[in-house]
Formats: sequence, structure tokens, C-alpha cells
Amino acid sequence: MTGLPRWLVAGGILLGLATAPAAMAANCPNDGTVRMGVEPYDTAARLTPIYKVVGDLIADKLGCKVEVFIATSYNAEIEAMRNGKLEIGEFGPLGYVLAHQVAKAEAVAAFGTAAGKPDTYWASIVTYPSSGIKTVADVKGHSFAFSDPASTSGHLFPAFGLRKAGLDPDKDVKGIFAGSHTASFEALYNHKVDAGELNSEEIESAKERGHYKDGDVVFLWKSDPIPTDPFVVRSDLPPEFKALVVQVLQTLDLSKLPAKDRAIMVGAGITRLVPMQDSAYDGIRALVSTLHIDLKRLS
Repeated sequence: MTGLPRWLVAGGILLGLATAPAAMAANCPNDGTVRMGVEPYDTAARLTPIYKVVGDLIADKLGCKVEVFIATSYNAEIEAMRNGKLEIGEFGPLGYVLAHQVAKAEAVAAFGTAAGKPDTYWASIVTYPSSGIKTVADVKGHSFAFSDPASTSGHLFPAFGLRKAGLDPDKDVKGIFAGSHTASFEALYNHKVDAGELNSEEIESAKERGHYKDGDVVFLWKSDPIPTDPFVVRSDLPPEFKALVVQVLQTLDLSKLPAKDRAIMVGAGITRLVPMQDSAYDGIRALVSTLHIDLKRLS
């Protein structure tokens, strides 16, 4: 980290790669640089080269240099936007709800289907076949891997699944926060924990790594469909530039990324971003209220 700006070190952000378009637009902020944050849903080593390409695509459309930062935690990305250090971000749905509340984050786009509709994914509670666990209720007293406290499918929804089975996610399981969906899955895959969270996007990623096939896990509970990660802009950007960023994000073509990279991001079949609205995440807000989660404790 030596030589990085102080806010990157203090805020817990890993520096990604910068890209510059052929010609700079006159209204690019920060002396021509747009800063984009990405939540650490997978390892930085895996995400950095993928989002370097995404940054290239955005830079070409904006006419601005784009620097991509892979956060070391979900909260680090929120804090960076709250402190005015990010113009664009990709947040998990729960992280976005908090970022919208405290960091002026505004959802404008999301991964979309071929029909132009926002995609969805799902969360689950799983175990491995030889654990002896047959139901969610059986998880009581066992070790359990969550991903990150501010993760939607890695904490909020599995906590809801445990609650539905009559378990207190804070007291009735030996919970750990692994730090990412990949780390959570690897802990289960290597039998370091007895049960844990697993979402449909991580399954795609694990398949690409050769670490998943049908039968590797036992599904104990699955959520209803969840809206995918929003791509956001900071709402206090200059209006003309903000409008341009929104247009670029809502029409961004991801088809140039290899299918294996798109599988890690969301799913190999997703090739574009589409418009998304803040109201799409009202269901997340309702679940936060149902579980009596204090968002301020996550920040």
C-alpha cells in the first residue's frame, strides 16, 4: 500500500488499474478521472482484471479516465462514496440501501437479461452431504459461514432463512464472516464450517474455478428472487455529467467480456446493463425492517 493516497489506505480500498480514452471530455471530474468502486464479492485478484475491462468500456463512452477500486470490505466502498471519493459504484443490494441512506448513492443500472429486464439471483443456506445436517433447524449449534455483515445474499437473506426456522442467527449458530462469497464457499467446500450461505452467482463462479458440481452441497433453504447489484452514481455530481454517466451505465454492452468473466460477475448469459430504479430495492428495506437490523451498525 506504500505510496497510495491516504484515503485509500484508511478507507480499506485496493487500487485497481486506470484506463484513459483517446480524448478527454471537457467535463470529466478530478482532473479527468472518474473513480469507480466495486464490492469484494470475489477475490481482488479475480475481480481486478475483469473490472479493468469494465472500466475501459465506461471510459470509452464517457471520454474520461476511469480508475477502478476493488474494496476490501462492503463498508469500505460505502465510506469511500460517503467521503466523495467515488463517482460510480457497484454495490450489493443491502450495501446499496445503506449507501443510498448515508452516501448519496443513486441506483441507475443493473445487470440485464436479453429482453432488457433487470436480472435476479437467489440466496441459500447449504451444508455438505456428510455433515449430518438435514434441515435448517439442524444447523443450531453448528459453525456457519456468512460472507460480509453488509452482504445481501451473504448475510441478510441467510439470517432471514435461519429466523424462519426459529433460530437466532446471532446466538444459535457459530457464525463467522469469511469476507467474501468465495471465501465463505471455500470454507464450506473444505469442511472448515458445517453450513453457510451460497448464492446463485457464486455457484457460477465456483463452476468456473472447477470447485462446484451438482451434489457437492445440500440445499436446506433458498430465497425468493433478489434484484442484482445496482450500478450507482453519486447523486451530487454535476447534472450534465451525471446525466451522461447514467446514459452510459444504462446502455453498457458487456458482451466483449469473456463468458467466464461474466459468469464470475453475475452469469455467463448476461451481456448488458439496463436501467434500474431505487424502488426496486424496497423489498430489501422491508426485510431489514422485519429483521430489526440497524443499518447504522453496518457502517
